[in-house]
Amino acid sequence: MVRLAPSLLSADFAHLARDVRALEAAGADALHLDVMDGHFVPNMTFGPPVIAALRPLTPLPLDAHLMITNAETTVEAYIAAGVNHITVHAEACTHLDRLLTFIKSRGCTAGVALNPSTPPDLLRYLPQVDLVLVMTVNPGFGGQSFLESQIEKITWVRSLRAEKGLSFDIQVDGGITQDNIGRVVAAGADIIVAGSAVFKGGISEIPNNMNRLRHG
Repeated sequence: MVRLAPSLLSADFAHLARDVRALEAAGADALHLDVMDGHFVPNMTFGPPVIAALRPLTPLPLDAHLMITNAETTVEAYIAAGVNHITVHAEACTHLDRLLTFIKSRGCTAGVALNPSTPPDLLRYLPQVDLVLVMTVNPGFGGQSFLESQIEKITWVRSLRAEKGLSFDIQVDGGITQDNIGRVVAAGADIIVAGSAVFKGGISEIPNNMNRLRHG
């Protein structure tokens, strides 16, 4: 069964503890943390202090997606805050291979995010990757519409994984709804990130929304 990593980008930032507990009770497999810096993407969200405050509240894995330009110099702060997994963007790293190796050496799993325009062939040269995040929107904002063109990329990434005998997870993020999740999973997704689709209707609807996504 597909794993769900709800995005806290769609949570109520004034009641994050409450929303985290609701997601845990509803069966979330991990919590997805969209970290934005106002440079690599135009929006800004939260950083290590907020993540450190969340860490004691839940045993769920914390999955940090760093949409930032200075991951190579700040990644240690996210590790210290208690994240379990860190995904970075190839375009934002000077030495991607070195950064991925460093993340893994510090006890976290490491991932690479592919923007809609990012060629996926770079994955051939990164055998240490634990996760590939296929973005099905352009990063920076929640609530965007799913880009159908990225279905082909998900399928390509799955084929490369089989060709190379690799074991990384395929995560998909952006515009996922009950209407399209079936095709995304069929294309090869192992983990689905969803924000608006999980939180729509308010906190009381989280269990129903997640159930619909799991059985979409």
